[in-house]
Amino acid sequence: MSRIGKKPISVPSGVTASIADGTLSVKGPKGTLSMPVVDDIAYDVQDGAISVQPANDSKRARAFWGMQRTMVQNLVTGVTDGFTKVLEITGVGYRATAQGKTLKLQLGYSHDVNFDVPEGITIKTPDQTTVEVSGNDKQQVGQVAAEIRRWRKPEPYKGKGIKYRGEFIFRKEGKKK
Repeated sequence: MSRIGKKPISVPSGVTASIADGTLSVKGPKGTLSMPVVDDIAYDVQDGAISVQPANDSKRARAFWGMQRTMVQNLVTGVTDGFTKVLEITGVGYRATAQGKTLKLQLGYSHDVNFDVPEGITIKTPDQTTVEVSGNDKQQVGQVAAEIRRWRKPEPYKGKGIKYRGEFIFRKEGKKK
């Protein structure tokens, strides 16, 4: 039995959920999100809550139960609050500036890196060493943050690079004389 899957998902006021044509759609103040429903899982949209139960007793249904409940919860959270990932840039001369739908990164290369911001994602740079990636789709926010981080991963000797806020960088000792 899935402990996570047993919990019903509360739908706040101002948010509507519906199932039609094999798709679960959730509409709220921050937009509309949808996901395809899985045949092995039964979704029940009642007043004020969405419950997720396995449709049969197969191993696949039990395996998908908790994950599908979490994915539905992410839809509800996305249309009400949204998701944000914060990246921190460390290094001499490393900086970022948001210019419209482009993020301009200076990361020690001989050229500037221009990162095009995809549709549905908002990027802010409160200062030159902080990048805030936000949107209503959790998977897309995480993917964009990972693509930005991939330009210069933090290195273990000086810690220079792009890291997530709160990420621990294992540090190594340099050469000894």
